[in-house]
Amino acid sequence: MIAEIIAVGSEMLTPDRQDTNSLHVTRGLNDLGVAVAFKSIIGDNRQHLTDAIRIALGRADIVICSGGLGPTEDDLTRECVAEALGITLHPDPELVVALAKRFAERRQVMPPNNQRQTEVLDGAIVLPNAHGTAPGQWLDTTFGGHRKLVLLLPGPPREIKPLFDDVCMPRLAATLPPRHIARRQLRIALLSESVVDARTSPIYQRFQDVETTILAGRGEIQLHFVCAKPTLEEATARVNELTELVEHEMGDDIFSSHGESLEEIVLLMLGLRDQKLVLAESCTGGLVAERLASVVNASRSFEGGVVVYSAEQKTRLCGVAPELLEKHGSVSEPVARAMAEGICRTTGCTFSVAITGIAGPAVTEGPDSGKPVGLVYLALTDGEDTQVKELRISGDRERVRLWTSQHALELLRRHLQ
Repeated sequence: MIAEIIAVGSEMLTPDRQDTNSLHVTRGLNDLGVAVAFKSIIGDNRQHLTDAIRIALGRADIVICSGGLGPTEDDLTRECVAEALGITLHPDPELVVALAKRFAERRQVMPPNNQRQTEVLDGAIVLPNAHGTAPGQWLDTTFGGHRKLVLLLPGPPREIKPLFDDVCMPRLAATLPPRHIARRQLRIALLSESVVDARTSPIYQRFQDVETTILAGRGEIQLHFVCAKPTLEEATARVNELTELVEHEMGDDIFSSHGESLEEIVLLMLGLRDQKLVLAESCTGGLVAERLASVVNASRSFEGGVVVYSAEQKTRLCGVAPELLEKHGSVSEPVARAMAEGICRTTGCTFSVAITGIAGPAVTEGPDSGKPVGLVYLALTDGEDTQVKELRISGDRERVRLWTSQHALELLRRHLQ
């Protein structure tokens, strides 16, 4: 079964508001083995919303509308669903009494337009809303000769979330056939999307019952595998079978098989060996340290680091010889090597990683004058052996910093592996 979620409200078509309800609803549906195939945001326009609901009814088994159930003239969801289905609305006597009582308890006069919230689709079941005046509605109906479940839910997150979790989820679980979804996520650093797809598509294309999605960004590729089966065991077995074949093909290029971040994997590998890491960062400005420190219990393996932008601080904190800086410039292989070895020697850590480069703008004077933006040197040492890697990273300042941090962590991961 597939579902479609329609978020109703013109405010979500502006830069100031986002639809977050669909994420919560999608998570719940997935837990029941229902895939969300479509999502849309429709403004407060009667024709647009009616058309969107008709389209959704024509292609999805479950249609969930969030928002547009308030008392004002631009709250159109009830009317548009009725029009799309060719049915009518009627006032629910119990809702009329309950709404009037709610206002009376607050010693308020109920505005006449609040009566709109008591209108119910013919054949629908009212879903009580404990956190607002707009009840939800559940309609089990047919459209085009096929069974459809239509849910009308309020828009405010504090109303829709408990209503969906406490009322809709149990009802859906009792209504839908057993279906379970299994997921796996593989993460690969620094390879291009086209390279990963060329190597893996001959494998995943053989698994037509597993949905494969490739996502690219922030210096990594993610492979998402999703499979729905009558039992969780069947779904898990199928996803694992595909995962094992892809892992065999990609080998050490995969840094995570269960969705962990690169920084989590690096810290895990250090922790298993009871090894310590220290950093000396220049152009990244502490970005690698920030990524590592975001992981819970990072301090077990990450000792800390220094941010050394100036030549003077590279000398004072990392022990880089001034003549080395004068001869080669701060952005150079010898200086990166000296930074790593110096901070490792000073702290006594197992490993150190040093980074020096030009994130932008270009340097116009001194020993580094004329070196291109995006030129970066990484150095990794264990106190005995040191390796240095030269990078040429394109893009703006933030991209250079981000990709450099990714290269640094991947360099360490591969060394540990």
